[in-house]
Formats: sequence, structure tokens, C-alpha cells
Amino acid sequence: MKKLRNPFVTSGYVSPKYFCDREKETIEVIRSLTNGNNIAILSPRRMGKTGLIEHCFNKKEIRNDYNTFFIDIYATSNLREFVYKLGRGIFEKLKPRGRKFVENFFAAISTLRPAFKLDPITGTPIFDIGIGEIREAAFTLDEIFKYLESAAMPCIVAIDEFQQIARYPEKNIEALLRTHIQKCKNTSFVFAGSSHHMMQNIFFSSSRPFYQSVGLLLLEAIPQEEYVKFIVRGFQSGGKNIPSPLAGKIYDYLWGHTWYVQNIFNELFSLTDKGETCTQELAEYAIENKINSYIPLFQNTLHLLSERQREVLYAIARDGKATEVTSGKFIAKHGLLSASSVQTSVKQLIDKEIITVNDKVYEVYDRFFGLWLSKNYGTGFFSQEFFT
Repeated sequence: MKKLRNPFVTSGYVSPKYFCDREKETIEVIRSLTNGNNIAILSPRRMGKTGLIEHCFNKKEIRNDYNTFFIDIYATSNLREFVYKLGRGIFEKLKPRGRKFVENFFAAISTLRPAFKLDPITGTPIFDIGIGEIREAAFTLDEIFKYLESAAMPCIVAIDEFQQIARYPEKNIEALLRTHIQKCKNTSFVFAGSSHHMMQNIFFSSSRPFYQSVGLLLLEAIPQEEYVKFIVRGFQSGGKNIPSPLAGKIYDYLWGHTWYVQNIFNELFSLTDKGETCTQELAEYAIENKINSYIPLFQNTLHLLSERQREVLYAIARDGKATEVTSGKFIAKHGLLSASSVQTSVKQLIDKEIITVNDKVYEVYDRFFGLWLSKNYGTGFFSQEFFT
């Protein structure tokens, strides 16, 4: 593998060299899967679920002995789209193995056979079918599960943003999937999700089909000490330097949230000349510059909210991590209308995935958005204690 120009990867998984820590989580996931168990991974979006799963798939214990498939269903809205993503995801993973593997797949999935085409120029297999052409989604799903169970090597299927199935309009989707999955002897599953309350309802509500059917991994921020070491090593690999205390303060400012940390240090690495040391001034410039690049998106988001929703959003952004948002103290502090009005707005903001709640702590989902709101409707990008 070629050495990357920038060691702070902002999209996709590259290799263990560019992957920070998660040693305990990796061991737990691999142990679960190699023992035939299913596991659910819960974390806020962009905390590194995808990277962790791909990192585990890259480990020799998995890589050498399992067929692995990663399916992201965040953009799906019904069973037909779910089946399309699952079928296409399996096809894309089999495609590099050669035409024989692809032909065997479509031979087993008769309802998708019309999708098997050959590129007229290159002769390589292509998946050419529209979602609307999947007529019997439940039957196609049954065929896909039968294919996985008949594979020569055991399979692991990771389904990202699994909470989406709870939003599908079809009835009994959870029961349908659970019926298939509990029969699997040759296939294990990773269910990753970013909506804490929805995932908990799916897997830990006694009235739901998936109740207590999986192990649970709560993915939290990488410990500051480990992340700072990773950051310092990354700068040193490019002949550059960053003081550990500065790296730690930036980590804290971004709450250790993986995607935002990676983005800022990717920016700082590019701005720091070889042989030079990253400074506080450069860090402040990079953070503000990065956040400002998203201003059109932030403004559009605010435009789509009602006045009451915006007021509650501003209040939560000012506090950073807000608690007891319907209390008289919170309402008086931020000049809000009433407890019932706040409660309604909070629910709407959660449904829109603009704010999130975990252990009764509310925060703006997008850390950059939260910082921008703080600057415009609160204390600014940098609080008084930051960088002191």
C-alpha cells in the first residue's frame, strides 16, 4: 500500500496504520462474530462505526475465513430498497472475484437474474436493474438468505444504520428479518445504528422481534490519551510537529468525535509546513475556516425550522450539552415559551436528526453546526477557557 500524503483519513478505511486505537472494541466484535453470535453497535453518526467494522473485516481472523459484506441502508425507505441494497452490496463484493462467482450468485437469486449484464466494452459483470423492477421483495430476500447460507465459506453481513427498518411502511418487517436471521447457521450479522433510542427499542424492548437477540457494543469517543498519541505520530510521519497539549485541547473541543477530529487534523496537517510545528493560531484559523465552509448548509437547515424549533436549538447549542430542557430554570435562562412548547420542539428536532439525546443529555448532532450556532447565538467558537 502506498503511503498517504495525509495520515488523517476523512472517508473510508485504508489500513491499520491509519486507524486509531479501538483495540478493545475490535477484540469484542471479532470474538462475537467468530463464535457465531450477532452484535449491535450503537454510537452517534460519524463516531467511527464503519471504520471499526471494516477494521475488523480486515483482521486475519475474519479476512481469511469469512465472506464479508457491508450494506449501508441509511438512504432506504422501504423493504424493496433494502433488498436492492443488500443484493447490490453482495454483487459488488463478489464482482472482483471473477465472473464465476457472480454467475453463481445470480443463478441462486432467480428474481435478480435479469440484473446480470455484461459491460459491452469491458465484458465485466454489471448490476443493471432498477429498484422498481424488484416485484416480490420478500421472495427475493428469502433467496438472498438461502444464498448466504449455501456459501462455501461462512458469511458476515454488516448492516449500517439498521434503525431505518423501523421507519419502513410495510408491516412486520422486523419479524420478517428476525425469522430469516434466527435460522442462519452460516451467517452472522453486525447491526450498526446511530439512533440510540430507536436501536434500543428494536433490540431491548420485550415486545419487539429482535428482543435480546444480539450482544451490544456502545461505541464511545476514543480515549484522549490514545488519540493524542495517534495525532502526534501522524504529524511526525510527515516531518511535522504538534504539541501534545494543543492536540488534546482540540480533541476536547470537538468532544473526541472521530469524524470531526479527523477533519480538523487533516486540515492542520496540510496547513503545517514540513519541519514546522502547528500553533494555536493555526488551529483557531483551521477550525473557523472549516466551520465557515458549511455556512450555506447551516443556513438552509435553519430556514427549514419553525421559530420555536430554532429557539430551542439555539438554547441547546449555547449550553453545548443541555439537561432538563423542560425545567423552569432552562426555560427562564433561554427565554423560551413554555415546557410543552419546548417538549414538542425537542421531539421534532430529534425526529429531524438535528439534535440527539443520550442519558437525558441533549446536544446538536453535527458538532460543526453546534459550534457555528454557538458563535452566532452564544459565546463564539472559542470559549474563554479554550487554548488558555
